[in-house]
Amino acid sequence: MSRKTDSTQLKEAGKSQYDGLLAARKKKSRKSTFLNMLPLYLMMLPGLIYLVCNNYLPMFGILIAFKRVNFSKGILASPWVGLDNFEFLFKTKDAMIMIRNTLAYNVVWIILGMVIAVFIAICMSEISSRPIAKVIQPVICFPSMVSAVILSFIVYAFLSTTYGYVNTAILHEKINWYATAKYWPVILTIVHFWQSSGQSSIIYMASIGGIDKGLYESARIDGANKFKQIIYITLPMLKPMMILMLLMSVGRIFNSDFGLFYQVPLGSGLLNSTTQTIDTYVYRALLVLNDVGMSSAASVFQAIIGFILVCLSNAFVRVVDPDDALF
Repeated sequence: MSRKTDSTQLKEAGKSQYDGLLAARKKKSRKSTFLNMLPLYLMMLPGLIYLVCNNYLPMFGILIAFKRVNFSKGILASPWVGLDNFEFLFKTKDAMIMIRNTLAYNVVWIILGMVIAVFIAICMSEISSRPIAKVIQPVICFPSMVSAVILSFIVYAFLSTTYGYVNTAILHEKINWYATAKYWPVILTIVHFWQSSGQSSIIYMASIGGIDKGLYESARIDGANKFKQIIYITLPMLKPMMILMLLMSVGRIFNSDFGLFYQVPLGSGLLNSTTQTIDTYVYRALLVLNDVGMSSAASVFQAIIGFILVCLSNAFVRVVDPDDALF
């Protein structure tokens, strides 16, 4: 009996010693891996700090949407008002106009924007001369670096009633563009795609660059022309990225580019029926009412609706093709 006990104890001692050595080796391996990855972690640190400071710390401001902020008392000590701040967005007579404009512009721009970005990416990928491609790519991406203020002056140079290029050189008549709302859906759409299409196409260019060239060579051997190669190889291989970009865009469908909708029309009240969105309405309301609770409520409303739409869109994609779902 004692021999069995001693044998058992020896086995347990050996096992515990083995476990200790294994744990020490894993710890040493983790430390070695961390030291090897340290340069990458340091490179990631600025972006991580920016992400936390810009996306997570401001989430504290969600409280403001449910409070009547009294700056003398502070945010935490201010009284709760429930959903009163949200009522402001829906009781005003302009509620349906700003929601309609925000949704309509985004739906059209998401669909057309994807088509234009993919078209530009395919055209760029077909340029055989690298020097020419290196010149064209910065040119099409340059508009995305233009600020909203400069963009407004560029548009004004075209649409000025007296000296604008459109009135003086093309139409030869005096149209007051900044007082006629019906033209602005087209104007804003043109300006938006001019500014954003080049930058949006970069992601698709990168995806096309990652497609196996052997697929195109096999297609050429089988007699497929360039159009068929695009239809049967390029577009199917781009589908996962297109779905990903679509889901990300749907999450911001209730947001709008404030600079585009406020700066470019020069803040003209005569154009509100076609240029007013949730973001510009909140800004104008803040100038009059100075109510930060209402502004925060609008942001929370946009975030919640965007989150719900992303979940619904992803659920639909998961039913149709589970491999392309975001989560």
